[in-house]
Amino acid sequence: MATRKKQQAAPATRRVVIVNGVRTPFQKAFGAFMEMDTIALGEAAVKGLLARTPVARDQIDAIVWGGVILPAGAPNVGREIALDLGLPASVEARTVTRACASGLQAITDAAASIALGEVDVVIAGGSDSTSNARLELPQTLVHKLAPVAMSGKSGPLDYMKAIASLSPARDLIPQKPEIAERTTGEVMGQAAERMAVRNGITREAQDRFAAMSHHRAAAAAESGRFSREVVAVETPKGKTVTSDGLVRANTSEEKLAKLRPAFRKDGTLTAGNSSPLTDGAAAVLLMSEDKALELGLTPLAVVETWAYVGVDPADQLLIGPALAIPKALDRAGLTLADMDLVDLHEAFAAQVLCVTKMLESDAFARERLGRDAAVGVVDEAKLNVHGGSVAIGHPFGATGARMVSTMAHELATTDAKRAVLGICAAGGLGAAAILSKWEAAT
Repeated sequence: MATRKKQQAAPATRRVVIVNGVRTPFQKAFGAFMEMDTIALGEAAVKGLLARTPVARDQIDAIVWGGVILPAGAPNVGREIALDLGLPASVEARTVTRACASGLQAITDAAASIALGEVDVVIAGGSDSTSNARLELPQTLVHKLAPVAMSGKSGPLDYMKAIASLSPARDLIPQKPEIAERTTGEVMGQAAERMAVRNGITREAQDRFAAMSHHRAAAAAESGRFSREVVAVETPKGKTVTSDGLVRANTSEEKLAKLRPAFRKDGTLTAGNSSPLTDGAAAVLLMSEDKALELGLTPLAVVETWAYVGVDPADQLLIGPALAIPKALDRAGLTLADMDLVDLHEAFAAQVLCVTKMLESDAFARERLGRDAAVGVVDEAKLNVHGGSVAIGHPFGATGARMVSTMAHELATTDAKRAVLGICAAGGLGAAAILSKWEAAT
């Protein structure tokens, strides 16, 4: 008689805490950080994190880094950061990419490794430099020149013939970099325009939300709230950058209403109610709770759970958070009403307003979530309390780590007990995570 194979028990998990989180100032692409690539920005964030946290470098087990615009010659940005900063060679590193959710992916990957006991201390975060995105030449140029360049038999005449065959218009003009869906050919702003129409989100509502994002971010900076997480960065030209460069305290709905549509002639999305192209980095220090207490460190927050989802990019590309948030809440045994803070990535004001409307919809809950009733109403007073990507900026790989850092500091310094984060991402992806206030055991 066949014997049943004995199943192994699931490994015990450990509590994961956030000890600290910082970010560089976020700057407009081709601005103050133009000469700093994603590795240099990541180094600035990690260096600032270590300067503000009393942890020995030989205590660090790993770096997990998120990025979208990865350098062709050094795609494992996390490892390059570790080596350039002179961390012990034993600090292993990897780089992950999940479009705009890459920074959060890095953090949840780190949290999973810590929870399973693989490591104790991990730096996780992300960076991106839109300023240093590579301009790609047409493949026709590669197809014509590569066989000649790679052949050991090619002579001057072969090169001359290959060059003579080139068409300036077809072969030599660099391709304009665009964040377009490979499967649909649609850029993200066009997808957000369709979502706005489908969900009845007006231009006025978008401009109002964008103005609120700027005003809240400006108030956070003015009050010193961001000083807990923003670290100064010295550029290669010797300039010290200490604050964000995109927040506009003096903007208004009236000013935003004057801007032209950016993605469609009769559209409602503008440069003012969309996140701008941005350079920056963010880094978070995670540990097992036991390790943090052993080292005499006071955690900011606990990583409770997370969830990732996928949707059809041809449908509503950016609705992922409306599916990922309830999934994460269910895993934690919590409801939206249990959340004191809600932080949604602002790819576009329209996308945030679509997601909150979906969470409030009984019909959406029945059709997409298999629930009888809506997930819940998002109280505006709890939503993006210090602004978001529309105002602060959006370095693709860094945003998730920025959000985690901001919410962790907010939980540690206010009466708020729990925060839920939601991020939409290219490819029809959505992400969510739940953090809770860390409290010492009694």
